[in-house]
Amino acid sequence: QVQLVESGGGSVQTGGSLRLSCGASTGTLGGYAMAWFRQFPGKERELVAAVSRNGLAMPYPFSVKGRFTISRDNVKNTAALQMNSLKPEDTAVYYCAARLGAASNYVSEYQYWGQGTQVTVTS
Repeated sequence: QVQLVESGGGSVQTGGSLRLSCGASTGTLGGYAMAWFRQFPGKERELVAAVSRNGLAMPYPFSVKGRFTISRDNVKNTAALQMNSLKPEDTAVYYCAARLGAASNYVSEYQYWGQGTQVTVTS
């Protein structure tokens, strides 16, 4: 099992950048596919990015493609989400997630979740 802890959220102006980090307070992330999801008020969580155990990123959703990049460092036991060219519509709570097996687009297939970190993009 792993316990995930996110950091790096905050407030930024339109066009700015933020880098979210996800670490494990317990366990080792190397055996897990990792992903970032986000959740808007009153909405279901949606995939932002996912990466396989060996660092291969899945295709990004159109909403973030070309702006967001997921990465992982199995030596440092971390995963990250680099967010550039941020827009007000990116404002949401962002969650780090992990699952045994292959990377997936589906919320229900991730067994472990962080507590979430707020990202606010102001115009």
